[in-house]
Amino acid sequence: MKNKELGILVFICIINSLGFGIIVPLLYSYGKKFGINHETIGLLTAAFSIAQFFATPVLGAMSDRFGRKPLLAISLLGTCISFLMFAFAQGVIMLFAARILDGLTGGNVSVAQAMISDTSTPADRAKKFGILSSAFGFGFVIGPAAGGLLSKLGPQVPFYFAGGIALIGALCSVFFLKETNDKQKRKATKNNSKFTFMSLINTLKVPVIGTAIFIGFLLTMAQFTMIIGFQTFSVDVLKLSTTNIGLLYTGFAVTGIIMQLCVPFFTKIFKSKSLILLLSTAVCLGAMFYTGFTGAVITFGIGLVAYGLFNGLRNPMLNAIIADNNTAGKQGEVMGVNQSYASIGQTIGPITAGFVTIISIHCVFFLSAFYILIAFLFTFRLRSRDKT
Repeated sequence: MKNKELGILVFICIINSLGFGIIVPLLYSYGKKFGINHETIGLLTAAFSIAQFFATPVLGAMSDRFGRKPLLAISLLGTCISFLMFAFAQGVIMLFAARILDGLTGGNVSVAQAMISDTSTPADRAKKFGILSSAFGFGFVIGPAAGGLLSKLGPQVPFYFAGGIALIGALCSVFFLKETNDKQKRKATKNNSKFTFMSLINTLKVPVIGTAIFIGFLLTMAQFTMIIGFQTFSVDVLKLSTTNIGLLYTGFAVTGIIMQLCVPFFTKIFKSKSLILLLSTAVCLGAMFYTGFTGAVITFGIGLVAYGLFNGLRNPMLNAIIADNNTAGKQGEVMGVNQSYASIGQTIGPITAGFVTIISIHCVFFLSAFYILIAFLFTFRLRSRDKT
């Protein structure tokens, strides 16, 4: 993938994540007028994740068979329609339908990752995945601020805007991106591969790939557990204002983006991606455990920055390891399975965090550290089998 084409894909990923970042913080406040409460907002979030769990590997497998461009465009178009459904919603059923549709067509992440896999070599794959991850991260960082400003123009305005930029992403993918999965590869995939939902289980049995996906699931679950702890700790213990909470979270997100852009530096020093993953996971484990003992803004911020920095290496390393050990005809499918387990981790993490807050808010960080510890132990298994 040439720099120009990579730039177009990065732009598409930024506006895609920007739309997601705009609307997610507004879901609860917007849905309240339709009867959404503390219990149903969790169900609304879970509806998206469950739909994505089943749909993403299907879309990935379809991109192996029919090409990346059409599936990326379809995914973004589905996101556009779902945002417009939010804007025109007249009841809670429409909100759930919109989130389910977005989940069912939410294969844009895995398809974009497959495009990187198609056009990169083991030497530059981690670098390109780092750029892609930072593009998604950038959209998530500026999205909430944009959504807050747009909501002042009207409650539906952020959803119209998010739908509009998703449509722009779909058009860019059709007219400016080149297909990375050529006809010969697609023909071979059609002849030799047929997707079934057993792939969600069978992929976990593949020695290196399955271990990497499971580690990603654990680390995603840990991150989203931490986010619940961050929100409750900032409000109930640190007594921070909404503005300061936003600034603190933005700082956390920016540290991850910075580290993702530094991936080439780490891959020059350490030739093994699995070693980089092992070391970064060890730092995340220590940082999260330390955060559980903090009680002041400064010490809490130090723990978050340390965790945010080295957590930023997670996706570039894992995605590169998965792609390095995968076959060309199954890049989309396997990246889709990887994204499926990440979506479930995003759901289970907050649920388990909610349970342990009954004991103590500090326990949320210890629970997150426990998930990281399990992932850390599995990185030794990954390192013993991965030759990259």
